[in-house]
Amino acid sequence: MKTNIGISEENRQAVADELAKLLADEYVLYTKTRNAHWNVEGPDFYDKHKFFETQYEELAERVDNIAERIRSLGHYAPATLKEFLALTHLTEREQNDNSSTGFIKELLQDHENICIHLREIIIPLADTYKDLGTSDFITALLEEHEKTAWFLRAHLK
Repeated sequence: MKTNIGISEENRQAVADELAKLLADEYVLYTKTRNAHWNVEGPDFYDKHKFFETQYEELAERVDNIAERIRSLGHYAPATLKEFLALTHLTEREQNDNSSTGFIKELLQDHENICIHLREIIIPLADTYKDLGTSDFITALLEEHEKTAWFLRAHLK
């Protein structure tokens, strides 16, 4: 059945394409955060183990919400690791030690990179593609990433 929500097919496709890239970024970040949870070592192990657990749980919810947003626009969400790695703006794990500081620095960089990307697409989603709903959705995601970045940054002081 045809999707008829007041946004042209061309615009819905463009928005779904942007959301697919974001979904890939979020999934890669989820995986990296899960890695930090599993593999962190050091005297602050338990505290950081729980800290990263809270973060990956939040990311899992974001991943699901983004995929569902793509589906609400009448398109299919990418769902394979191969697709995610081809679409993401992020890199896989870069640091080589398992200290909490190493993980935090890398995760902070990723959250900040996602913030920058989200800022770049908020206005075009509303103005160019006439999708105020997705623009608003992206604004809320930006606020969540800014808060997580603040939490990570606070651990480095």
